[in-house]
Amino acid sequence: MTEIIDLSQEIYEGMPVYKDLPQVKMEIHNSHEEWDGIKNPKKRTPAVHKLELGEHTGTHVDAINHMAKQYEGQSIDTMPLSMFYTEGICLDFSHKKLKELIEPFEIENACKTANLEIKKGDTVLIYTDHYRKHFNRIDWGNGPGVSIETARWLGEKKIAAFGVETMSPGVPKVSNKEVHHICGELGFTHYENMINLHLLIGKGRFRFIGLPLKIRGGTGSPVRAVAIFEKPSQKNY
Repeated sequence: MTEIIDLSQEIYEGMPVYKDLPQVKMEIHNSHEEWDGIKNPKKRTPAVHKLELGEHTGTHVDAINHMAKQYEGQSIDTMPLSMFYTEGICLDFSHKKLKELIEPFEIENACKTANLEIKKGDTVLIYTDHYRKHFNRIDWGNGPGVSIETARWLGEKKIAAFGVETMSPGVPKVSNKEVHHICGELGFTHYENMINLHLLIGKGRFRFIGLPLKIRGGTGSPVRAVAIFEKPSQKNY
C-alpha cells in the first residue's frame, strides 16, 4: 500500500509571490464553446488556459544558477534528476517564532528527538507550521529560516536539498542571500513554499519527489512535490 502526501501549494491568479517576482495571471485562452462554433456564448468553459508566472512561483525548487552570477550555466535543465528523487526526512521546528533562525545544534536536537539521521543525498524538510499560521496574511513574509551556519552544515552533509514552508530559505536581510550563495558553493539546492509538512512529523523516512519542469536555461521551476510512504501489504493467511 502506498500513501502519497501532497506538499505543493495551488497555483492561482492573485496568490502571494516573493517581493518583486512576477504576479500570476491566468485566463481562458480557448473555450469549448469557441471550438464548437458557438457565437457569443453565455458561458465560456475552459479548454485551454493561458498562464503567466515566474519560475519561482508557489512550491518550487531553485537551480544552481539562481544562487549567484558565477554559477551561470548551471540551469534547472542541467541538474541531475537524482537531486529531485531522494529519500527524505522532516524535522519539527513548529516552536520557532517569526524571523527566528534555525541553528545547527537545533537540527541535531530535532534529529535526536525524532530518531532520524541525515544521510548523504537526502532531502531535509523543515516544518515550522508557518504556512498554516500565516499564509497570505500580514506576516507571511516574516517566517523563520535557516542560519548561514546551518546552510553550510547541511551542505557539508552532502544532502541533495532542504525544503521550507516559507518564501525564502533564510531570513531576508539576515541570512537569506548568504544561504543561497552557500547552496551554490556546495552544489545543493532548496525548495520553498511547501505545505502539509505537519503530516510528515513522526512518520520516519519517506521517498521524496520534487521534479522540476525542463526549462532551458531556467533558474528554477514550480514542482509538484510529494512524500511517499510505502506500507507493507497486509495479507490474510
